[in-house]
Amino acid sequence: MDTIASLFSFITTPVSWVIVQFHSVYGKIFGPDTGWAWGLSIVSLVILIRICLIPLFVKQIKATRAMQTLQPEMKKIQERYKSDKQRQSEEMMKLYKESGTNPLSSCLPILAQSPFFFALYHVLNGIATGKEIGVIDGPLLESARKAHIVGAPLAAKFTDSADKVASLGATLTDVRVVTAVMIVLMSASQFFTQRQLMTKNVDTTVKTPFMQQQKMLMYVFPVMFAVFGINFPVGVLVYWLTTNVWTMGQQMFVIRRNPTPGSKAQAAFLERLQKQVTHHKKVRGRGNTNVIKAIVAKGRDRNEFERKFINGLTKSGLAAQADGTVVESESAVLTETEDGSPAGGGPRRQQPKRQSKAKRQSGAVQAGAGEAGATKATEPSDAKPSLEKTAAEPEDDSPKTKQAGGNKQGTPPGSGQRSRAKSGQRKGQQRPKHPSSKK
Repeated sequence: MDTIASLFSFITTPVSWVIVQFHSVYGKIFGPDTGWAWGLSIVSLVILIRICLIPLFVKQIKATRAMQTLQPEMKKIQERYKSDKQRQSEEMMKLYKESGTNPLSSCLPILAQSPFFFALYHVLNGIATGKEIGVIDGPLLESARKAHIVGAPLAAKFTDSADKVASLGATLTDVRVVTAVMIVLMSASQFFTQRQLMTKNVDTTVKTPFMQQQKMLMYVFPVMFAVFGINFPVGVLVYWLTTNVWTMGQQMFVIRRNPTPGSKAQAAFLERLQKQVTHHKKVRGRGNTNVIKAIVAKGRDRNEFERKFINGLTKSGLAAQADGTVVESESAVLTETEDGSPAGGGPRRQQPKRQSKAKRQSGAVQAGAGEAGATKATEPSDAKPSLEKTAAEPEDDSPKTKQAGGNKQGTPPGSGQRSRAKSGQRKGQQRPKHPSSKK
């Protein structure tokens, strides 16, 4: 441990200085020698460090999602070059370079946090041994040794002997009870953090080895915290418990506001966003606008939950725009197709249904009958002069008279025209028949 302490000695002084500054503030409220003053100083140190690490946390999220996306390609490379490890590594590095992904980005917050963790451990270890370290000099050292959190000194460990604990002004039972409770809480918070990541914020449509690794870590990390936690001082347990609680809350916020595409968290988020947009008839917040903008830009590449979101807006009379806004649309009955193509910005032209050949032929016959009926309806007005002419003039047996006015056997005048009308013929120029009608 002395070797590790020497490696991180460059940061011991800044860490001790930050703790002392917070202690000077909380000491005026709770008293300089109380566990509240020193304990809240450690908690404030954690919050300050995690705020500074937020940009790295954002990079971690992006790197983790990028790694999830690349898992199928990575698996193909491993299977293709499983006998050539060097070529496999080269192809992996090429894939990372083309996609702009860095595998170490997912570990950045932990790596950046490690120096502070070991520096704090070194500071608390110096308090336990009565050794001045950093800016914690004699008076501050005595004040820190007197500080107890629920009866357990800041520098006490679960594995300390009764004599050492007694020298810090506490009992072995109090120390072990407090440390055991904090170790359980620390392991439980780590398990819950990893579990909500696996159950809510993982793309369920892609089954990759990365998911199996994360599932394994969900059980390994809590066990590691439980094993190593018995060797941590109470102050370090406070630090690590605060870190886990911060990580859990930060991840809950990210899962709720910026879930992984294709995950259950995204389905819940889009459902909430749809209710909000349909209620207010507009998009509120820049973040929501960017989400809708990204979904519209995907087009056919949208997943199931994104298509459902677009369809829900369309059914509510709204249409998502390319800039992330929504406008009212009259074509609310149209929905998006299964392949992700948009529903369209206006009413579609209704195409006539294709009829069978028999129906087309029967329709042509009915059309001919209708034309014959129209001819029959106009025929009496044309036949009236012929009747008058027949009554006034003597009967003529010429073929022309028989055709125009009837015959000797009393055939009514105009019956020839009516017969021709019944057969579908009309006077004057004939219209060409429809190609589908019978010849």
